[in-house]
Amino acid sequence: MPEGTVAPRHPLLLAAAAKTAQAATAGRFRLGVGLGARSVLEPQFGLAYPPQIRHLREYLTALRPLLDGDDTVFEGETLASRPVGSTAVAGASPAVPVLVAAMGPRALAAAGELADGTIPFLAGPRTLAERIVPAVTEAAAAAGRPAPQIVAGVPAVVTDDAATARDRVSAALGFYDSIPSYRKVITAEGLSHAADLLIAGDEEVVVAGLRRYLDAGATEVMLTHTDLFEREERVRTWNVARRL
Repeated sequence: MPEGTVAPRHPLLLAAAAKTAQAATAGRFRLGVGLGARSVLEPQFGLAYPPQIRHLREYLTALRPLLDGDDTVFEGETLASRPVGSTAVAGASPAVPVLVAAMGPRALAAAGELADGTIPFLAGPRTLAERIVPAVTEAAAAAGRPAPQIVAGVPAVVTDDAATARDRVSAALGFYDSIPSYRKVITAEGLSHAADLLIAGDEEVVVAGLRRYLDAGATEVMLTHTDLFEREERVRTWNVARRL
């Protein structure tokens, strides 16, 4: 389930890539999209960052028909989508589900109303249960949509050396401590740093930690940062994931 920012990718380009991936994976693809951070995107691409929620809503409104095989023209304030000819991709079925990396209330409302769910990352169990799950579920229900998918991204590893694991993850996740949207959810969980969310220890410790996310309302848990560890630790971690 790859994830990319909606800016500066155009819906026509992203829909074409997603439908190609759907065809290549025999219908097992899910598309994740996110707003990204102004402090990263503006200097990286040299383009003005659009109004966040308005752009997200317009983007999803333009994208969904394209993924469904409908080449409808969309005219918005932050973008326009005017397909020229068919955008169909052979074998791209069923329609690609879209999950939004949303954690704020307005983004969660857009995800529930206009997408198939959300992919919260670095939002702990308490934040999921108290803020994210109710907001996206209520928005989906109000829009007459099915119950949303809530795929929680969680840094976790089965290891005999939790201290070293924390050092590695601290270096990898330190970037998120400076992003306002992530700082809010980390603080909401009662923590100081993104790396505080790492679940590290033996099999029972990791299983118990991941179950807290499922008990909080996550429909799935996606383990992250397993690439930072040795093969034996990765295999043990994946075996725990299979148990869940």
